[in-house]
Amino acid sequence: MRRKLTVSLIAALTMLPLPAPADGGRGGVAPCVEVVTFRLVAGTDPAAFLEAARGTEAPLRAQPGFLRRRLVLGADGQWTDWVEWRDAASAQAAAAAMMEVPAFGPFMAMIDGSSVVMRHEALAFAMD
Repeated sequence: MRRKLTVSLIAALTMLPLPAPADGGRGGVAPCVEVVTFRLVAGTDPAAFLEAARGTEAPLRAQPGFLRRRLVLGADGQWTDWVEWRDAASAQAAAAAMMEVPAFGPFMAMIDGSSVVMRHEALAFAMD
């Protein structure tokens, strides 16, 4: 009985439409994730840094292609700024543009520049 149920379940699953891959599978462009890891300047208050991060919200949301952002603090003191964009072109354009936005000044001033590693990668799978 169990084998028959398993075979029936497999048969039913193969008939379901498959979810589209991240790039839509239709010639679309994959969303891009900007992943920036860094440490704060020694002595920086994390609460003050988070307040400065909140100050970047409006100009970041106004950037074409912006989808979402997560700012993560690791147990080792390393931060990860995870920003999802509609595509790589949007991510690259925003990365350059944001350096000119005054609201990013206080935020950037608290980051140890020598510790920054930035990557732009295609989103291959997402689960909300």
